[in-house]
Amino acid sequence: MIAVTTLHGKNFYINPDLIYRIEETPDTTITLIDSKTIVVKEAPEVVVHRIISYRQTIYRQVPQINKNQ
Repeated sequence: MIAVTTLHGKNFYINPDLIYRIEETPDTTITLIDSKTIVVKEAPEVVVHRIISYRQTIYRQVPQINKNQ
């Protein structure tokens, strides 16, 4: 999950696997796969960076598979 902030200052977490699109219009609008939209304070680049960091954390925890076994 990644942290985001609404325009009213409410902090919450969103599952990045549910994000369909991120737009800057000029506010950052996150569209989910079910077509719901969320407007957040963070710039699109910040949201993308948080998604990348989240995925890196997840993939670091995946055990390495030894193909020689």
